[in-house]
Amino acid sequence: MLRRDLVKLGAGLSLAGTVKLAKAAAPASSPPAATPFDDSTVKVIAQRMAKNSYKAPPQDLPSAINNLNFDQFRGIAFKEDRALWHGENLNFDVEFFPRGFLYRPRILMNEVIDGQSKPIAYDPDMFTYADPMVRVTDDLGFAGIRLRTPINTPNVMEECAVFLGASYFRAVAKGQNYGLSARGFADGTGDPKGEEFALFREFWLEKPKSGADSVVIHALLDSPSVVGAFRFSIRPGTTTVFDVQSNFYPRTEITESGVAPLTGMFYFDANNRNHVDDWRPAAHDSEALQMWTGSGQQLYRPLNNPIDLQFSAFSDNNPHGFGLMQRRRSFADFEDLALNYEKRPSLWIEPIGNWGEGAVDLVEIPTPNEVNDNIVSFWRPKTPMQSGHEYAYTYRMYWGWDTPWPTNLARIAGTRVGAVTDHADARLFVVDFSGKPFENLPPNAQFHLLPQASVGTIRNVVVEPNPAIKGWRTTFEFYPGSAKIAELQCQLSDDQGPISEKWMYRWTP
Repeated sequence: MLRRDLVKLGAGLSLAGTVKLAKAAAPASSPPAATPFDDSTVKVIAQRMAKNSYKAPPQDLPSAINNLNFDQFRGIAFKEDRALWHGENLNFDVEFFPRGFLYRPRILMNEVIDGQSKPIAYDPDMFTYADPMVRVTDDLGFAGIRLRTPINTPNVMEECAVFLGASYFRAVAKGQNYGLSARGFADGTGDPKGEEFALFREFWLEKPKSGADSVVIHALLDSPSVVGAFRFSIRPGTTTVFDVQSNFYPRTEITESGVAPLTGMFYFDANNRNHVDDWRPAAHDSEALQMWTGSGQQLYRPLNNPIDLQFSAFSDNNPHGFGLMQRRRSFADFEDLALNYEKRPSLWIEPIGNWGEGAVDLVEIPTPNEVNDNIVSFWRPKTPMQSGHEYAYTYRMYWGWDTPWPTNLARIAGTRVGAVTDHADARLFVVDFSGKPFENLPPNAQFHLLPQASVGTIRNVVVEPNPAIKGWRTTFEFYPGSAKIAELQCQLSDDQGPISEKWMYRWTP
């Protein structure tokens, strides 16, 4: 999937004007009967489906739209006045994406009102067409959904979340642009044998009450290996919060499962400009994987665009949280007028309940540009998922500007890597720290760095104030010797012990 296209589709696809049209009547056929629906309905469907072989949803399209390019697809725009719940004075409405281009499967849509579910009928006149030749009258159905709310300006409906393509979805907080994505499930990510991509094949949209500041969306996930039931309770705002209940029912044993997967792009920054000839200081959705372990450690792992695929696993037991974070929030950090990376959301995952033993996995894939997602992180349970069993994971997602919780520890404010004069194989690391420990310091305050390397040698450690950030700068030289990979870490300390989160880094030539 082309990341750049997803970004465009997630932001401002609608080309329709503000012309107010009467809402078209439903097709002449008899309306489908309502069926009972509650929080157990999708789980019951998923359990039943898991006992049978996978059957993909329809992907055939009429010849007129069978080979749409991006511009043609983008020219099919949903009419604002045909949105679900439009004109009902609710805080939410829903627009639908057409099928075509990268999004061929027919995804079923349902509306739930007062415990009763009805399918949402497709009508070609829900859309405008920049190219009239791609308007067909077949009952095509939809490819995905766009959730809208007045997130930035009162009474102005703007999109705050999109579910489109496989099990991908993305969201923004107030004042943000789209960036990284999430998925319902990951299976085999980073495996040379290939990855299996699950699909959200059906949605149920609960009509919110008047004045409600949250909306509930249910989704049925399906793939050859697993069926899943999801319940999303979505609260947009200064931080947009998803409360997620997920239940998985494997069809086969899954040894490389990924729960709460996050997907983003890291092209380059001051720690990694190898083979990059670009006028900007940096280009990325996220700069680091951040973790809060079950034992209370706070870890910070800057991302890389490696020469070869890199797979890292951070073992843990009942983690407090993890996420792909974007801490740099100044325009000067990126200097990109079009892409505004400083406004991309961070995404933090807070597990609810005991997730047991496992690992936070990080996959870093080489990329020659900023077009494709190349960073994936998720929770991998220690024990493989077995067919015939149910696996439940509840978690909270924070799409926002930072982690949802404050810390008294010093935080990593920057990572820079460069050459060491007269030593071609050595690297100079510059790690800045800022935060609460440096507030109201006496003039004679002193700190020291605790660096470690799995191989090689660390030399010439320097710790000094950095008045520009009201923090401290640390530098050290790393001499790898003959090593081809090394795990580095450091932590700032005073005489009483560590005062900062732990910086972790994988070095490769």
